[in-house]
Amino acid sequence: MNKTFKRALAALLCLCLLFGGASFASYAQTADDAVTRVSCTFSTDSKTTRNFCWYTKTATGSNVQIVKASPSGNSFDGALKFTGEKVTKFRGQYCHKVTATGLEAGTYYFYRVGDEKLGLWSEKGSFVTDDGDKAFSFLTIADVQASSDENFAHAALTMKAAIATDPNAEFTVNLGDFVNDDTNDEWDWFFKNFAFSNMNTTMAPVAGNHDGNITNKLNINVFNSMFNLTNDNTKSIVNWVNGVYYSFDYGNAHFIVLNTNDMYPMTQSQRNWIINDAKTSAADWKIVLMHRACYSVGKNINKPDTIIMRDVLLPLFDKAEIDLVYAGHDHTYYRSKQVKGDRPVKNVVYETKEYNGEQIEFAVNPEGSVHICPSTAGTKRYVLYEGIDPITECSAFEMSTRDKGGCFTTTTIDGNKLIVKSYLVDDETQEITEIDRYAIEKDISQSRVEKSDLPTSPAIDAVTGPVNFVYAFARMIFKYLFVLLPQAIRSKVK
Repeated sequence: MNKTFKRALAALLCLCLLFGGASFASYAQTADDAVTRVSCTFSTDSKTTRNFCWYTKTATGSNVQIVKASPSGNSFDGALKFTGEKVTKFRGQYCHKVTATGLEAGTYYFYRVGDEKLGLWSEKGSFVTDDGDKAFSFLTIADVQASSDENFAHAALTMKAAIATDPNAEFTVNLGDFVNDDTNDEWDWFFKNFAFSNMNTTMAPVAGNHDGNITNKLNINVFNSMFNLTNDNTKSIVNWVNGVYYSFDYGNAHFIVLNTNDMYPMTQSQRNWIINDAKTSAADWKIVLMHRACYSVGKNINKPDTIIMRDVLLPLFDKAEIDLVYAGHDHTYYRSKQVKGDRPVKNVVYETKEYNGEQIEFAVNPEGSVHICPSTAGTKRYVLYEGIDPITECSAFEMSTRDKGGCFTTTTIDGNKLIVKSYLVDDETQEITEIDRYAIEKDISQSRVEKSDLPTSPAIDAVTGPVNFVYAFARMIFKYLFVLLPQAIRSKVK
């Protein structure tokens, strides 16, 4: 894509993100027929397809109209048109899902969703398709997890600060816990306050434990009903109940989105899927997006589910050669060193180089993964806790954002370089301060695809589930007795 054109349209879309679009309804909408909870997510191909989801209070048709973005952008004449085949009723409202295909790579689009026959439309939204090159950036937030309209509005200020910091970001990542108590009001407040972002970019949502989870007030099939996510994993009753996992490519990176609600322990089908998915990708960079964190200094790091998850996932990340892991859940900021085998990688080489006018220190061809828990965009923040060994040993930077502000990160990928910058948004002044950064430079000429066809049918979980549970539970008890307890006793003695 022409870079000058890309910057001009990015500025145009930034205005859409910050101030929202104009309504195109042909008649005055009422509270009963408004289009709400609109989101645009990735589908099978980030260059040519997008998924849309929205809600109405009455049963209406499901139509999406898409036009190429232009400075005027006020007409949908000649728009591409797409129709959904099924409308489902969920919690007293109607959920609409439509997939748009045949889009052009590297193109900015405007869209609206609703019912063409009724002339009932949402406000105008926008997104950009992947142009396939190796230079792009994205934004990441975690754990909005608010319980009031006021707190959702405050968390939205963090997202606005993120957009202002990197207006050229091509998509956003939300690491889960969109809401706190998973009520209809909370979901309405989230989508209302974040509409400027949700409707004007592509989102990669991650299922959090507060977003509908059988262990959290028996709320099931919520996450999968709030977003339109293309995957085959809803065939598993576990993921239909608790959330979904999926993956997508963007530029020269492959993103693996996990469902960490699938716990006690993680099902064998998802474990095998992680390896299959990672090994069969030829992308230069491999990034995991998940909710529960393997490394953090929040209050959940020593809980049984986290201990089990660490035992299960860390060896898989090493085997899958993951470069970067983003996770939320613990509402504190944590960045690990390069880790492999649940230990810091020794003798990592760092070199300081100039990039875009800045002097940046890069880890050069490092082994292992770096884990980042970007605190919370919301107001529910934790103090720092002492984690199970070797989490302290693996820590490179940690911080409590309590009584300080919301947090977000920008991630830039440019060929063989990956740069993460983390920011704090002051609660009172909205001043944006960089609190941390980390960068990797690596040889990307050795990308390879390996055959991996481990079984991923949910049927294997019926056989492996009980065995995995007993094994994981025994390991967890051992760690409590012989690692955590002695550690707690030593701390008291000191």
